[in-house]
Amino acid sequence: MNQGTRGELISRLAEAIRSVTTAHPLRVAIDGPPAAGKTTLADELAVVLRAQDRDVIRATIDDFLFPRAQRYRRGQYSAEGCYFDAHDHAALCRVLLDPLGPGGDRRFQHAVYDRDTDTPSSPPAMTAPADAVLLFDGVFLLRPELIDRWDLRIFVSVPFEQTVDRARERGTAPAGSTADTAEIERSWRNRYIPSQQLYFATARPTDHADIIVYNDQLQRPTWEVRPHSSRHRI
Repeated sequence: MNQGTRGELISRLAEAIRSVTTAHPLRVAIDGPPAAGKTTLADELAVVLRAQDRDVIRATIDDFLFPRAQRYRRGQYSAEGCYFDAHDHAALCRVLLDPLGPGGDRRFQHAVYDRDTDTPSSPPAMTAPADAVLLFDGVFLLRPELIDRWDLRIFVSVPFEQTVDRARERGTAPAGSTADTAEIERSWRNRYIPSQQLYFATARPTDHADIIVYNDQLQRPTWEVRPHSSRHRI
């Protein structure tokens, strides 16, 4: 376990990324519960990597949601719906993770869904350099359907109660929808936290993480680098 400044954490993560060798773009998962700080961490890491002349692709699970009618078909507060119905993993693999992986042609799309209009999205395909880094943040990234498609797996850990506090402070629910305090509280208690508990019980994400970032103290984080995290992958 290591503890340091925010800058020291980001530098250590950048070092971990440099240590992994692949023959294709490096696919980095930044997983964790809602409001854990995944997006902020990924954005900070992108700045450092780009300053080191690394080509960075930023993408998020929120751009691979199913339309609202499908992801809430079990009910607005269903934890099972959040875990099983919310995200289009097949499309994520088809347009992003597999093209950037072994044997892929490196032509990718970073989204299939537009949150503002609740409609499918089809941005122009781009071609990634072979040494690019994909920084992909989101929930449930280390589940069985996706686990083998990551070259480096980072899990951002925060106590569930603290994620509720952060959600109330920022006043927004996941995927960008504005919500009042009571609605945020209900969503977290009935949907988001139970879905994370289901995830932990079935997929055991921290068992599969190469690096765990304990992000409850934003400016003095603690992190754990697993012994196998620097292994070279093809």
